[in-house]
Amino acid sequence: MEKINGLHSFKELSALFEERFNRRHFPLEPQQLYEASQYLLTVKGKRIRPVMCLMGNELFDAIKEDTYHVATAIELFHNFTLVHDDIMDRAPLRRGIETVHKKFGESTALLAGDVMLVVAYEYLNKISTEYIHRVLKLFNTIAKQVCEGQQMDMDFEKITDVNFEDYVKMIGLKTSVLLAGSLQLGAILGGAGLGNQQHIYEFGKNLGIAFQIQDDYLDAFGDPEKFGKKPGGDIMANKKTFLLLQALKVASTGQQEELKDLLLQDDESKIVRVLNIYKSCNIDEWAKQLKQKYFSVALKHLGEIAVRSIRKKPLEELANYLMERDV
Repeated sequence: MEKINGLHSFKELSALFEERFNRRHFPLEPQQLYEASQYLLTVKGKRIRPVMCLMGNELFDAIKEDTYHVATAIELFHNFTLVHDDIMDRAPLRRGIETVHKKFGESTALLAGDVMLVVAYEYLNKISTEYIHRVLKLFNTIAKQVCEGQQMDMDFEKITDVNFEDYVKMIGLKTSVLLAGSLQLGAILGGAGLGNQQHIYEFGKNLGIAFQIQDDYLDAFGDPEKFGKKPGGDIMANKKTFLLLQALKVASTGQQEELKDLLLQDDESKIVRVLNIYKSCNIDEWAKQLKQKYFSVALKHLGEIAVRSIRKKPLEELANYLMERDV
């Protein structure tokens, strides 16, 4: 993507952020602890959240040095949540490598995650006193909400009948608020007023929900050649997804009973049977429409932000890319 009116694309900002972030963030000793803390950071993720922070700033003004500190704190916080989530999920792999707790042990992984969080606050402490109280208040709210979303997600694993609205709330807390909050934190540093901050937050929150619906859809209906893996991972893991909840709601009584029975099975053959039920209930088309609903709300809020339209183009391009991806 070309630079728009002097603004950076997501790709350009990713490169700028990576150049600054790709360094050691921890001391050398004790080696076991700090190697574990640095370990996951060395495998480059998408860095969507910190780059959204930079984009939130640049929507309103030139990127400030403080915004790089906040973006770094966001990425460290995000990785802290991944380390702890992987322990809770007993996940063996993350980004194609052994998870931190698998490589270093659960006790060290817990401490390594804790240290990431502490260092995140050290980066926040570097920013100007003009912004620090507002930034800390929002950052702490986001952090608490992510934890609330994770607890809801774990609670949902123990029950079959999850309320659809509660599931949307959980996704909003676990996934969307960090995207939304990253944009708003950048907007604060860019000098945005409260109205514009609210609109950019709602843009991020609704985009995050649409992104999760797209993720659920691709796991079930994505092209294996493009997706890079066989479909049905969520089905095998018995994950509560938008697709499963809708199917349990609209399927016939017999199909509902079959779905509940399939949730108790571990055989890969169940993937085809679940997908057949999804297709017979038009879950694939429903998911596309639901994604578009949240995406449209996101774009509406972006449109309401009181800056020149040309400044919104990088965020519009990013939003369209996230929604049109097939992998």
